[in-house]
Amino acid sequence: MSQIMLTIIVLKTAILLLGGGITYIAYRAHRRTGAPSLRALAIGFGIITFGALLGGIADQVFNVGFATGVAIDNFLTMLGFAIITYSLYIER
Repeated sequence: MSQIMLTIIVLKTAILLLGGGITYIAYRAHRRTGAPSLRALAIGFGIITFGALLGGIADQVFNVGFATGVAIDNFLTMLGFAIITYSLYIER
């Protein structure tokens, strides 16, 4: 395994752990308060985290190619940020 591939795997793992933690905290806050904005925030971060995971899996496991994996990751990151932006405008 090349050094760059190992670096990508380590970084994707860190993204998964940190993103999963943020998603969990936002979800717990939603459950505690019932605020729809916190639910949307949790969904947005969850999609971003899932995108990083899916992009890496697509490249490494399904062998779709690095560029396709990056495109999947970028699309889900964009979608997650759109949902996070929406969460900032939801009124209770």
